[in-house]
Amino acid sequence: MNEETTEKWFDPDATTFGDRLAGARELANMTQAQLAKRLGVKKKTLEDWENDVRGPRAMRLSMLAGLLNVSLLWLLTGEGDGPGDPSEATSYVRGAHMLLDEIRAISAQMQLNAERLARVEVELHGLLKEDDA
Repeated sequence: MNEETTEKWFDPDATTFGDRLAGARELANMTQAQLAKRLGVKKKTLEDWENDVRGPRAMRLSMLAGLLNVSLLWLLTGEGDGPGDPSEATSYVRGAHMLLDEIRAISAQMQLNAERLARVEVELHGLLKEDDA
């Protein structure tokens, strides 16, 4: 990103694909080398994308959008779901992690309740046997 677009790097009229890619990468706190490694491409390839020398293929575009937490449409055009305030819990990744955590908590609670139910059932069967005797 150049200094002129630093303030409005997300503006679809003021930025290129490379500007949006670089800005989203920076907001994700990743270096070019880190993102390139996660994508399975060379750092030079990522540099070319950010400098608008060439663009990624469809599969890499989809991976980029997922890794950077933006919509594919935003990455390509600047319209749609771009990166928000990093402190906001609006990201798909953070949202998914929160949902997985909730699923784990519910699952653990269900396991405890199933064990409790089994103990109560055993106790009830014991009481019923006493009544039959």
